[in-house]
Order: sequence, then C-alpha cells, then structure tokens
Amino acid sequence: MVENDDDLLTGEHRSGWVRLRTLILVRWIAIAGQLATILAAATLFGLKFEEGGFALVIGASIILNIVTTFIYPENKRLSERGATLMLLFDIAQLSGMLFLSGGLNNPFSLLILAPVSIASSALRPVSAVLIGVLTIIFVSFIALYNVPLQTVSGDVLMMPRIFLFGAWAAIVIGVVFLGVFSWKVTSEIHGMSDALLATQMALFREQKLTDLGGVVAAAAHELGTPLATIKLVSRELADELSDKDELRDDALLINEQADRCRDILHSMGQAGKDDLHMRLAPLQTVIEEAAAPHMSRGKTVLLDLIGSEDGSGQPFVYRQPEIIHGLRNLVQNAVDFSETTVWIDVTWSHDNITLRIIDDGTGFPASVIGRIGDPFMRAHRADRDMTKRPGYQGMGLGLFIAKTLLERTGAEIAFANGSDRHDLHLHAGRRSGAIVELSWKRSQISVPEGEENRALGENVPFTL
Repeated sequence: MVENDDDLLTGEHRSGWVRLRTLILVRWIAIAGQLATILAAATLFGLKFEEGGFALVIGASIILNIVTTFIYPENKRLSERGATLMLLFDIAQLSGMLFLSGGLNNPFSLLILAPVSIASSALRPVSAVLIGVLTIIFVSFIALYNVPLQTVSGDVLMMPRIFLFGAWAAIVIGVVFLGVFSWKVTSEIHGMSDALLATQMALFREQKLTDLGGVVAAAAHELGTPLATIKLVSRELADELSDKDELRDDALLINEQADRCRDILHSMGQAGKDDLHMRLAPLQTVIEEAAAPHMSRGKTVLLDLIGSEDGSGQPFVYRQPEIIHGLRNLVQNAVDFSETTVWIDVTWSHDNITLRIIDDGTGFPASVIGRIGDPFMRAHRADRDMTKRPGYQGMGLGLFIAKTLLERTGAEIAFANGSDRHDLHLHAGRRSGAIVELSWKRSQISVPEGEENRALGENVPFTL
C-alpha cells in the first residue's frame, strides 16, 4: 500500500508491482528444472550427489510454495519486506544447491543472477543493494567451500583456479551490472508511464472544464421556461390577493427569487455559450486565454503579433484543450523563472504558425536542457524552485506535460537559452533567458481561410 501519490510516481514502493503468485510460479519452474537437472546429471553423466542434502533444500522450496499458496489469496501483492525475504530465500536456496554440487564449478551457477535482476526491478534501491551484497557473499562462500562434483567412479570435476576466479568475477560483475541496469531501465519505463498518466489527467481536467460550459448552457436553457412559468403564476397570484393578505408577500417573494434565478442562469448561460460556441477563435484570443491566469502575477507578459510576411491574415485556430493547457504550462514556467518580463512572439504564413515564449531569467540549467521532454520525477525541490515558486509542490512534470500535449496537436517544440548562463551582462528586461519555440503546420490547427465566420450550427459537443 502506497503512503502517498509521490511514492507512487517515484516508484518508492515498487514491491507493490509484483504479485506473490508470480514468484511462486517462477519457483515451481525452478524446482522442476532443478529436479530434471539432477536426474539428467545422475543418469546421463554418471555424477554422484548427496541425495539427502538436495532433498532438504528442494523440499524447503516446495513447502514454502505450498504454504504461501494456501495462506495468501491469488491477488496478494508483496510488501517491500515480503518481497525482499522471498528473494533472499531464493538466493539462499540456489546457493545451497550450488554448495552441494561443486560451487562455481557448476555451470548453472549463473542462475543466481536471476533473483538479483528481479530485486533491482521490483524493490527499492536499499533492498536491492542488500540482496546484491548478500548474493556476492554467498557466491564468494561457495567458491571457497563446496561439495565437489564427483563421478560414480570417484573422479572429482574441478576447473583450474584461474577459471574458477574468472567465474567468480563474472558473477560479481554481473550482479553489479545487471542490478544497476535493471533498476535504471525499470525506473525510466515506470517514470514515463506515470508521467503519461499525469498528462492524461491534466488533459481530462481541461476537457471537463470545456464540457462543463456546454452543460451549464444547456441547463440555463432548459430551466428558463419553468422559471418563466413560476414568475408569471406568482405575479398573477400577487395581483389577485389583497395588500392585507399575508400570502401576497409570499407570492411577491417567489416572484423576486424567480427574477434572481433568471439573472443567475443568464450569466451562467452566457459563460457556457462562450465556451461551447467558441470552437474556434483567432490565434491571439486562444493565446490570451491560455496566458490569462498568469497575466497578473507581478510579471509583465507581452504578446506581440508580428504577423505575416506573405500577407496572410491572422489564422483562426481550434480551441483544443491540448493547446490551451500546454501553452498555459509553458507561460507559467516562463513567468515563474523570469525576472520582470515574458515575451510571446507570434508569426504565421500560409503554411506555418510559429510561437516563441521568451523570458529574462537565467534560462534552462545546462544539466536539464538536453533532457527536456523527459519526465523529471523528483521528490524534493531545489532551493531555486522554492524561491521562484513558493507553495508550488510540482514534481517537475510541467514541461513534459506541456510538450506531450502540444505534440499531440502536431507542434514541433525546441528549447534554448537566449544567452550563456554565465554572461555577466544579463539584465532584467533583456531576452536573455529561456526560449521555447513552437511550430505548427497551419493546416493542423487552423480553420481554412474563409470558413472562420460560418454559422456555428446547433449547440452540440464538438470533437476534432
């Protein structure tokens, strides 16, 4: 069970990803393989084994599998401690098998790497390191102390010491390399998966806000008729009752409240119609809508419509939630890290639409600019972020979400800095900070010229 959302997104409780039944199934396969190998080695190659020791070691695995199968439900997912203990048991069991069959002289000694790979993929780094260290200790022990492999005739099968040392070194290096490699790859896979989930949630919220406008407009329209009826009937009742009748005051109150409801629904209906009917809008309007929440945060946001060199008019674009939410995230990032000013430059032609967001801050860190577009999953915020974004508890997903959403609309995005971060001549008010450039093919997001003023049609949900 995860303690909070941050743990889920950063993979701090990876053990919850593994079902107990999965490890039980793998162990049954291992038991079957061990029995088959012992039988083949004894019958085909004439090797002599300590049957009692093997029966004890394999029997322990069988008993553990049977007990856990009957005690726990099929959908049981392991805790961090439970997964660690299960994998430690597998390593100890396999080490016992190798101890009884020649140690590292046994070619199956490489199988001890399997639990290490599972631990690196399914456990926290601390637990994975513990399992890796214990694996190296077990391997070192069985390399020095083991029951030699013998044939029925009494011949001892041993590798030369140099090959034995090579086998030990290969397994130790494999433990370290496979552990780090598995942990890194798994972290990236699940980090990207969680970041995409966050992106979908952000887009879903933006779409819900757009849909809500349509619901409000429809509600305002449907409630208008019954409210008009209530107002008419209450007015007639008030006219028929004498001034001394207490019921006349109630009828007048109903009439006044009906007027109030009418005014409320009128304002709601207007807002809803704005959202629903503005399926498309001038490019400037869409950018202003996206930047509006950050226009009054103490920084100057300048929107400059540079226009077109080929004489084409300002495009009308579809008000897609992806565009609005993505641009809003980029503007927020620029405002957060600017000194005084953010510039939004817009140009277009018959074929392309280009938008640049520039600030006068210190720009993107050198360690980050090459990785922008990847989710930066972090549990702790840097001091610089705390200063620039007091009270903001993000996990570094903003740019990833913005990039993902905008690329879904066909945008090509580039990130750069206006000047070197160590430039001693940086001043507030200069375009010296971060630069984000977005470019679309005009046909991807804009309405064909001449169709922007066509009738909007009936009030129905709109999809591209």
